[in-house]
Amino acid sequence: MADELDGSPILQEALGDALPVLERFHAKLEAEGELKGLIGPRDVSILWERHILNSAAIVPFIKDALGEDRVEGRKKGSIADIGSGGGFPGIVVAAMIPNVPVTLIEPMERRVEWLQECADELELGNVTVLRARAEEVPAKPGFDVVTCRAVAPMTKLSGWTLPLVRPHGHLVALKGRSAQAEIDKAAKEIRKNGGLNPRVYEAPVAEGLEPTHVVIVDKR
Repeated sequence: MADELDGSPILQEALGDALPVLERFHAKLEAEGELKGLIGPRDVSILWERHILNSAAIVPFIKDALGEDRVEGRKKGSIADIGSGGGFPGIVVAAMIPNVPVTLIEPMERRVEWLQECADELELGNVTVLRARAEEVPAKPGFDVVTCRAVAPMTKLSGWTLPLVRPHGHLVALKGRSAQAEIDKAAKEIRKNGGLNPRVYEAPVAEGLEPTHVVIVDKR
């Protein structure tokens, strides 16, 4: 089943230099994703939009949080993706920000194997795959940016992610339309875990496609 966006010029516009790598990731997802329980049967024809472009929408926010020197590799930086699952957004982020180390944190063994296969086959030398729950990962030295997609509501996510963000770093999370309601409900947990200034941004996906939402929380 062909993807609706195969060959579309918006892929180059949205993904830039990472497109060749992400075309290989798309092909692997198309061939193996449903069989391995990483995507649903209805996702196969909309992989670009639902998973890859949706994940890519977070990248400008991560780059902004890191700062140009880290993005360009002139200064050390680090990213962690919590609950990486099928590689969203972690594999996409690693392909689009190749100068920054990205740690993919995932507790399920079969998904860890998949993520390592992807990193190896796509030759993503900046990726480390770690089998663990977020709460099992040492909090120090922490990461400059911690990201995630569709993992848990902010009431839980705050306690799992913010301890892993180093001081003055950022949580940058992909969220749905209820993002503002989530951070309002989680205000106490966010403060308890050292978070400041939680805010929601609309994140463009690509021309003609529905935008998504990004939550950013600073770490004091």
